[in-house]
Amino acid sequence: MNVAAADQVDWAGKNYLVIDDFVGVRQLLRESLRSLGAKNIDQASSGGEAMGLLSRIRYDVVLCDYNLGEGKNGQQVLEEARVRNLINPSTVWLMVSAEKSVESVMGAAEHQPDAYLIKPITEGVLLTRLNRVWHKKQVFRMIDQACAEKDYLRAARLCDARIDNDKVHELDLLRMKARLMERSGQPARAREVYEQVLEQREYQWARAGLAKIRMANGEFEQARQIFQGVIAENRYYIDAYDQLAAAYQNMGKLEEACAILERAAKLSPNSVPRQRSLGNLALRLGNVQIAEKAFRKCIAIGEYSIMKTPDAYLGLARVCGQKNDPKEALQQLAAAQREFGHAHPDLPLRAKITEGLVYHESGDYRRARKAGDELEAMLKLTPERPDTATCLELATLLFAVGVKEAPVELLCYVIRNNHDNPLLLDEVQAIFDKARLKDEGQDLIRSSKKEAADLMNQGVLLWKTGKLTEALEWMRNARKAVPNNQRILFNTAQIMVSHMQQHGHDECLHAEACEVLHHVDRLLPGQQRFAQLIEQLAQLRPAA
Repeated sequence: MNVAAADQVDWAGKNYLVIDDFVGVRQLLRESLRSLGAKNIDQASSGGEAMGLLSRIRYDVVLCDYNLGEGKNGQQVLEEARVRNLINPSTVWLMVSAEKSVESVMGAAEHQPDAYLIKPITEGVLLTRLNRVWHKKQVFRMIDQACAEKDYLRAARLCDARIDNDKVHELDLLRMKARLMERSGQPARAREVYEQVLEQREYQWARAGLAKIRMANGEFEQARQIFQGVIAENRYYIDAYDQLAAAYQNMGKLEEACAILERAAKLSPNSVPRQRSLGNLALRLGNVQIAEKAFRKCIAIGEYSIMKTPDAYLGLARVCGQKNDPKEALQQLAAAQREFGHAHPDLPLRAKITEGLVYHESGDYRRARKAGDELEAMLKLTPERPDTATCLELATLLFAVGVKEAPVELLCYVIRNNHDNPLLLDEVQAIFDKARLKDEGQDLIRSSKKEAADLMNQGVLLWKTGKLTEALEWMRNARKAVPNNQRILFNTAQIMVSHMQQHGHDECLHAEACEVLHHVDRLLPGQQRFAQLIEQLAQLRPAA
């Protein structure tokens, strides 16, 4: 053992969690940690027990086995701990496994633990890895904290400050800085960083980064070529497959996109989001066999995953409808509502839409119309409307079963919330065209776009003429009318920032502005205005 290395970090005062389903392995790992001076060591024999401990205690170091028997595996424990913010950015997470198969190593690597250790583990190997990862974590501690607060511009400046004094971690810092530039809506600055790295050496992650920027600029063919080159160099670079599939989809080449996702799913089959994407794409293509396989796999691997959603159940129900098996389709819809009904308030609506589509696709037009009537009644019960994709699906079904007024209202709502999104407006026009309402659809799109623009412009005019209080009230009302219009959301937050710049910091207004910005970031991540406004808000907060 390297005693000098042990002196570099005070391991005695830290909190440890050892997760393994075998008591003997837990004891061995505990003794190894004790030999480093560790005192506070908790143990968990299952994923569920680990989640209970992680919910209550903040750990400095987690040693987690990949296979944990029945229930969550180590990958799913790490995934959930991150999603629920149960670990600090500085927490060291070491994934431990006897598994050497490509499938399990790829699955764990996709969720990026700090290190992946193959059993048996010696004290020397454990100490070396702990030291290396701990020191790297300290380098990124302040940067990670800024990222956790979504202050990406401050995080990027912290990267620059570290790069000047830390040549050992320069490459990792440059990689982080490039990602931060992308997240803060500054692709040109991200490209500069990637090109700087590629001048030193041909790193595939930098090449893939340039391709993502090309794709964001609409240069889909150039992006496709780069991603294919990355995969040719490294067939296990899974993210490149996902990005290549996205490039093909943007080019309208859905068959090619589906084939690429199939390849990725074979290499790393335990990703719930990838299996879901594959199922949805295959369903769009009418490839029932691939869609069914992907959705069933998604449901199986998602049983204990925080990444599971009702989508795979709804997708599988659609597949069953297309196979003329409405009985299993309804069983899948019932299972979705049992599993997710408490956490997804929009699920009864989505399940009823899927039920209507299943009946319509299997030729039972009477039941499809009945579902349409029930959906129309559900819409009348509340002024709130579902997300854009659900609105489009619902409008399509309602038109198909002979309802007119409700789908027109839904599509106008979608237009007002996306009045400057030409691709989506084309999709809306296609739905009107299919319903034989081409000219009426064009008029509705024109008038709904104007309505949204007028709402926004009036608020901006009040702001620019110095009527801040009136502007703020106007934008709050505009937000109620069009809750998902990103231009209106950004302008609302901008007016709140201006109000505090002139009248002083207000904690309630600050919280409201943060809520608005985080909502728009969920709708469309990686916007430059988001990063700029978050930073302006941070500067407004009084010093502690």
